[in-house]
Amino acid sequence: MKKVLVVYYSQSGQLLDITKNIMHDLEQAEDISISYYDIKMETNFPFPWNRKEFYNVFPETFLQTPAPLKDLNNPLLQQQYDLVILAYQVWYLTPAIPINSFLNTREASQLLENTPTITVIGCRNMWLMAQEKVKKLLVKNKANLVGNIALVDRHINHISVITIIDWMFSGKKRRYLGIFPKPGVSEKDIQESVKFGEPILNSLRKNGFEGLQERLVPLGAAKIKPFLVVMDKRANLIFSKWSKIIAKKGAPNSKERQPWVRAFNIYLVFAIWVIAPIVFLLFLLVYLPSLGIIKKNKKYYQSVKLKSR
Repeated sequence: MKKVLVVYYSQSGQLLDITKNIMHDLEQAEDISISYYDIKMETNFPFPWNRKEFYNVFPETFLQTPAPLKDLNNPLLQQQYDLVILAYQVWYLTPAIPINSFLNTREASQLLENTPTITVIGCRNMWLMAQEKVKKLLVKNKANLVGNIALVDRHINHISVITIIDWMFSGKKRRYLGIFPKPGVSEKDIQESVKFGEPILNSLRKNGFEGLQERLVPLGAAKIKPFLVVMDKRANLIFSKWSKIIAKKGAPNSKERQPWVRAFNIYLVFAIWVIAPIVFLLFLLVYLPSLGIIKKNKKYYQSVKLKSR
């Protein structure tokens, strides 16, 4: 009997839906035992969010500051598994605080050491640099990353910004104003994610995960939009400066921090609606001369490799 553990944190339930669809074939297999571990915070994050709390988690999220967890003595974390599925959200171009906090625990280190691990991401559109950060944490925990599946909102950037904000602050996955598409990963993509189960199941039964990612990519496991590679990298550089400035001004939710949090909020709106379109136009101008680099980046970010720096 092969043992699989799914470790996840899902606020709205979308990520858990994606993961359960991916696991469908494994759930149906009589020779596979699957358990689910829901990461629990000592202090829960709200859903729906309110604006103050949403923007106040930015510095600690981006700086990858761990927060206290509970239920770490769960018996599920004390066992050895043939495969671990690590399903996570992306907040501010970074693994969400719950998953980052978990990966910084002794329990995660014991669980993941020498264990084949597949990451599953559900997010708006930019996940590349978040995955790089997760790769580093997995290396730190001596895990064996063998696959990555990232599902995103397929709508254009500015449409998805509007719809995701409505979802985050209302808690309702709806057609905003009756004219915008539903936010998040489409129901079609969620349902079709069952297609990833077969190659995972075959690798698990063979005790051989080499080449799994190469079999997942043609199925749409990690689609790369070249412009978002550029945006993700540049935004990370800017977020690094903002997060350090705000963190130095005071503790989370402190009065001293609030003017800087509001300033970051204003900057974020300006960056999305003004800077991003300009960067896109510049990207188009250099697209052909940069084609070689673009192809190289695409191949790397679709892989499970980690660049040595």
